[in-house]
Amino acid sequence: MKGMVFTEFLEMVEMKFSADMVDDIIEDSALPSGGAYTAVGVYDHGELVQMVVALSRRSNIPVPTLVQVFGEHLFGRFNVLYPSFFAGQVSVLDFLEGIETVVHTEVRKLYPDAQLPQFHCTRTVDGLQMRYSSPRHFGDLAEGLIKGAIVHFGGGVAVSRNDQADGDIVFDLRRIA
Repeated sequence: MKGMVFTEFLEMVEMKFSADMVDDIIEDSALPSGGAYTAVGVYDHGELVQMVVALSRRSNIPVPTLVQVFGEHLFGRFNVLYPSFFAGQVSVLDFLEGIETVVHTEVRKLYPDAQLPQFHCTRTVDGLQMRYSSPRHFGDLAEGLIKGAIVHFGGGVAVSRNDQADGDIVFDLRRIA
């Protein structure tokens, strides 16, 4: 997993909790990397999981909630760090439908070693269905990113989640009044 995900997670923890909390979760996690990350490095996603679990223990906030909040935060950071991904986008449904063909294509150009999840999108009468697939099983992160996108584009869309037996997750996005 790209190091920028780790650095953004630690920045979010510092912002929402404290610098001491960052130190505490790194210490609690006994990470092989020692908790030293660079944005361009590649690290085992298990280290991120360990830190989220440590944060959950210390904050008494469930792991899925923390990961979703991080996803929302991360979407905002993507908007700041990669404005070209958002140029000309006016609809959350159009933006999300283009994750594979536009955003992930550009990410692969910037980071050829990036290990990205897959999204298979299908337009529906009143929205979009997104099927998420990843060997890392970060569906809560995907859900947070989707929710962050909805907020960024002004709302008007509700999202529901259906976890599949094969480990995939289907997100149904529907326009609301």
